[in-house]
Amino acid sequence: MTKKEKIKNTFLNILYPRRCPVCHDILVPGTQKICSGCREWMKPATGPRCFKCSKPLKDPEQEYCSDCSRRTHLFDQGIGIFPYSTLLQESLFKLKYGKRQEYGVFYGELAAVYAKDQICRWKIDCIIPIPLHRKRLEKRGYNQAEIIAEALGKRLNLPVKKKQLKRKINTKPQKDLNPGERQKNIKGAFTADEGLKGENILLIDDIYTTGATLDEAAGTLKKAGAERVYFLVIAIGSEL
Repeated sequence: MTKKEKIKNTFLNILYPRRCPVCHDILVPGTQKICSGCREWMKPATGPRCFKCSKPLKDPEQEYCSDCSRRTHLFDQGIGIFPYSTLLQESLFKLKYGKRQEYGVFYGELAAVYAKDQICRWKIDCIIPIPLHRKRLEKRGYNQAEIIAEALGKRLNLPVKKKQLKRKINTKPQKDLNPGERQKNIKGAFTADEGLKGENILLIDDIYTTGATLDEAAGTLKKAGAERVYFLVIAIGSEL
């Protein structure tokens, strides 16, 4: 880094100080990307997990969560990095709606650390972020899943394909709907290019709840020729 770049970065840190992505406190310039307190708290999901969606399970004898045991998912398998919590919910909300795009980079890089081995086992050919509809993208200015995907891909040296999957229907926000309504809401929402034949794809999103969005995206990609479709999300809820 040149002297001019260092001066520029110092000036930007004064104007727009880096904040901890979890508690949002201002960090000392040049230190870690997360404060020491939140670093201790920020632990990946461990213990028994659903073989299909990776939701944490209470019973170590279970293979699947109650949702995956009664539903046939269109994705092949997935992994959620962190258990869903109030703090993580607030952090991801600021990433999506608070213009804190650097939080997406942080989570993508962290996901690369915790999920590298699993992603290697899946033999992933490319990464595809869950897309936003054009109108929502124009309003928000960026796609948080795309930011996470690019940071992950950069760390793992995997290509990120942002144009192969498109959202053709401007659906209602899934968070406001029950599981049945989510499936109906997202039905037919995506379209995919056919240049994905035989590829193993890793879908990226921020949160997993029912998996309706990921299922619809996975089904669309498989119709376009994808061999297998996996997913990675930053936060995943526990079995109810």
